[in-house]
Amino acid sequence: MKKILFLLFIVLTTLNLNAQLDRSIRPKPGPAPKIQLGDYELFTLNNGLKVIVVENHKVPRVTYQVTLDIDPVQEGAQAGYVSITGNLLRAGTTTKSKADIDEAIDFIGASLNTYSTGVSGSVLKKFSDDFLKIMSDVLLNPSFPEEELEKLKTQNISAIQTAKNDAGSIADNISSVLMYGENHPYGEVVSEKSIGNITLENCKNYYKEFFKPNVAYLIIVGDITLKEAKKQANEYFGKWEKADVPTHNYAFPELNTTPRVAISNRDGAVQSMIEVSYPINFKPGNPDAIKASVMNTILGGGGTATRINANLREDKAYTYGAYSRLNSDKLVGSFSASGEVKGEATDSAMFELLYEIKRMVNESVDTETLEKYKNMMAGSFARSLEQPSTIARFALNIERYNLPKDYYANYLENLSKVSVDDVLQMAKKYLKPDQANIIAIGDAAMLKKTMARFSKNGKVEQFDFYGKPVKAMEAPSDLSADDVINKYLDAIGGKKKLNTINDMVMTSDISIQGMSIEIKIQQKAPNKIKVETLMGGNALSTQVFDGEKGMVKSQMGNQEISGDDLEYMKIQATLNAEMHFKELGIKTEITGSEEVDGKPAWKVQMTLPSGRTAVDFYDQESGLKVKSVSQQGGMSVTATYSDYRPVEGIQFPFKTKQVAGPQNLDIEVKSVEINKGVDDSVFEM
Repeated sequence: MKKILFLLFIVLTTLNLNAQLDRSIRPKPGPAPKIQLGDYELFTLNNGLKVIVVENHKVPRVTYQVTLDIDPVQEGAQAGYVSITGNLLRAGTTTKSKADIDEAIDFIGASLNTYSTGVSGSVLKKFSDDFLKIMSDVLLNPSFPEEELEKLKTQNISAIQTAKNDAGSIADNISSVLMYGENHPYGEVVSEKSIGNITLENCKNYYKEFFKPNVAYLIIVGDITLKEAKKQANEYFGKWEKADVPTHNYAFPELNTTPRVAISNRDGAVQSMIEVSYPINFKPGNPDAIKASVMNTILGGGGTATRINANLREDKAYTYGAYSRLNSDKLVGSFSASGEVKGEATDSAMFELLYEIKRMVNESVDTETLEKYKNMMAGSFARSLEQPSTIARFALNIERYNLPKDYYANYLENLSKVSVDDVLQMAKKYLKPDQANIIAIGDAAMLKKTMARFSKNGKVEQFDFYGKPVKAMEAPSDLSADDVINKYLDAIGGKKKLNTINDMVMTSDISIQGMSIEIKIQQKAPNKIKVETLMGGNALSTQVFDGEKGMVKSQMGNQEISGDDLEYMKIQATLNAEMHFKELGIKTEITGSEEVDGKPAWKVQMTLPSGRTAVDFYDQESGLKVKSVSQQGGMSVTATYSDYRPVEGIQFPFKTKQVAGPQNLDIEVKSVEINKGVDDSVFEM
């Protein structure tokens, strides 16, 4: 009976509330809550090192970070040495090798990272002194071993070669050069050549000049008291000697007077990267910061539910996602909006991106939209306060940029005050599409035509990966793709010699993360092929084409190859396919010239019967094929060939560098056997 009465009470109460509540009237937002930020303590050592301490005793762990507050350095012909110096700090000290450091850190279950402006790590409290002995040794006594420098240079060069196939990396480089100029540290692009120029002296000099306590902060967060922090700071960093540190001033970059349209080629691209970017005067602590952030969040900074995504993603289906960013910086801030879009819709997507930026300037947002995004930002801010590291970051920003002590404590209150007029005012102040760099990365031949619509004078500039202007070089009118291919065939041995090949077996080695993988390719005229990927003699996968059908065999099972992939495999299976392009239905044309490893090469585009395309590059002097770009499995794959050697009078490239997405492979041919009598049974499914 009591349960029934209780239920009746709930029902009647609900009915009464519904009768009094008019749901057509939007409730007024309440006052913004006051933020109770965690406390932090600040003290300074005799050597000038400023120490920020944030206590949090929920978890018995402490995080330590030393960060330098210095001006960016222009690196010139050795661009990249600042970053490498940071990595080298962890490569050894005057008393410990890199292996010793790794072992000591692992033994206490800690983490330790070094970078160009400091060092950081985390450890259980009971091992904090053991950790600080290592951390301070790494910071104060680096040995800069030559062999580790060479390893880092090799890794960086490999990363650059991988990035050359990434549209986002290309766009970032070009945007940096156009925004800041080559004479600004933010406008420098790291290259293989600049990495190769780096010496130990570059790294040692950077460390000696800038790693000083009087321009540094030590941030300590976690299960520690102020008394303990003072003791540790003095014990492990008190002997760090202070000294004057160089400062640098850089001219603020000028905005374009009209839009500047720039493109870059990405062979085989089925998508394009588009970007709108320009510099702005937007330093940390700018009084416009919160209002401008609300504006940008509505435009494209608030995830997928933004104006840009509502247009380009939801309405037009041009992209999986496009976003805008409003970045503050003590030297030069920036605005950018970008996304990867369908190649055939590049100019249409750029038009819509610019339309949304301009609409933000010309049209006020409605109150409901504004409140939705303000609530979203308030929630995100509140969640961030759950992390002690957030309090430390706030404290560092307050001290580093001379912000008011209550800058973050008043964040929600100031956010709640942002009005529709404020958003429009911020858009008019910081959105400048008519003075922007308008950048597209993709099929340059197409982009030259389609992107001209965004230039006041119809001018479209083309740049390479490094942000350098590309010199347009047209092929002579009397030079055809057939001429280039015939020169290649002559260079590798001549058609007569090539026609004597009935079968071939090639074995190659690939080294991946310390593992050795063997590739064995067997071919038989006219168009049979078997490609085995082996590890320790065991097949990881096998691809077979018997002249008509194709199959991929792996530990996951067998899958028949069909459609465009089957057509492409048939071409790959054809021995010396270049001699049979016409009968295979492949159309070829010279699309220009491009440097490969510093030497000019003719670009020959091949169009398959299905419409699929690939591009080969032939050295203009030697005639040899030096590079290929194709689409495989929905991914752009670039292969660079070198070290041609004769085998029975025919030239083969014994080294291939292949880049496919994040993978960067070095393939080395171990043997080539010709006309050894490969049996047809090899190609059976």
